[in-house]
Amino acid sequence: MATSQRSLVPVPVRCLDRLGPFPLAVLLISIMFSAAACKHVTPLDTKPLDTAAMNYDAIKELKSMGMTAPEVLELAKARGAGLSDAGCIEAYQVIHGRGHVFDEGDAIAGLLQVGMREDDILELVKLDQVGIGVGELQAMRLAGLSDSIVLEVARHHAAGKPVLSGASLSNMRNVGLRESTLLELARRGVPDSETNTIMVLRRHGASEADILRRYPAS
Repeated sequence: MATSQRSLVPVPVRCLDRLGPFPLAVLLISIMFSAAACKHVTPLDTKPLDTAAMNYDAIKELKSMGMTAPEVLELAKARGAGLSDAGCIEAYQVIHGRGHVFDEGDAIAGLLQVGMREDDILELVKLDQVGIGVGELQAMRLAGLSDSIVLEVARHHAAGKPVLSGASLSNMRNVGLRESTLLELARRGVPDSETNTIMVLRRHGASEADILRRYPAS
């Protein structure tokens, strides 16, 4: 006796046909919710900023700009060393505006620790001079050279122009050249190769006016 074609249809498929697409949709939704539940999103830990005394509004603003966990630690170093909340936000915006990650916490803290003013530090950030060469700038400030001289040297570095080094300026200060003269020499872009000449002139009695006349402003 021949078996009917109807009896060959599997029962589960026959049941699914009766119910339509609804069971499949339920199954897919269940899988999606299960997958979402398995993904655990770790909230950003901002406790280091709390400890550094940054206020809630500043933290919220930094989070809205995409602050990451490593950046929290770097910002906490700068804030803990004395950079204001507004200063932290400005430095973060400038550095992110270049497409870089904020990792200048130690450099900024170091500049604050040697007595540099916040506004001048932020100027260095804008000049992109708180990276590899920041050690020289810190040493200059530690040697007693003013923020103005430090900034002038940094501006020349940023523009790729010659300028006296921090060590040379410190040595000139030690032989009696005044702050105003050192600043003017930096502004005029006197190259570091002229250091020995200036030192010899000074030791042989040349006045500061004589030295400046040798290097006229361009």
